[in-house]
Amino acid sequence: MKIQSVFDKEFSAYGQVLSGFDTDSLVSALKASTPIPAGVDYIPSEPALEALPVFQDLQLRAYGGMPVQLGWCNGHNTKLNCLEYHRDSELNLGSTDFILLLGKQENIVDDILDTATVEAFLCPAGTLIEVYATTLHYAPCSAKAGAPFQVMVALPLGTNFAKPAFEAKTKEDARLTARNKWLLAHADSGEAASGCPVGLKGENIDIASLI
Repeated sequence: MKIQSVFDKEFSAYGQVLSGFDTDSLVSALKASTPIPAGVDYIPSEPALEALPVFQDLQLRAYGGMPVQLGWCNGHNTKLNCLEYHRDSELNLGSTDFILLLGKQENIVDDILDTATVEAFLCPAGTLIEVYATTLHYAPCSAKAGAPFQVMVALPLGTNFAKPAFEAKTKEDARLTARNKWLLAHADSGEAASGCPVGLKGENIDIASLI
């Protein structure tokens, strides 16, 4: 696997780099107010980020006035484990360099995605990116061996909170593990062991040897 850059043309199939926002204040708040665990933690809504003026700017300009939340995903990771998607774009911004393992929803065949279709992209610290709704993604990966990642995650309000109650009628319904979160787990992941549907075949990618 080759680790590409979000500035490479290949990233345009998955997302885009955004400009014109006060990323410095977000980076400072990430560093000051969000912990870095030994594993991976995700918080969907972080008051220290949402108190910043840029929060309203992102809500108005990046999401066209839709209500959003600013959370974070921090820690240490080198493995794919799962891929997820939402019905909308996600914005990411790191106080550190980080790597995303990305797939395409169009490559899901018979409810299964082959991990051979997954690509890796490095996002430099301070770079705000949009990850399109049709892009499969999951927890960031460390950009250097042993290094942490610290990443802001912007999503429409309510995403990743408690799963709504309804009767599943399709295989996709069974993949809904939280609000606005459809998950494809690898059989070797902890998520699959916890009962999440297996939706990935092939190697459970680990980039440890590449960083």
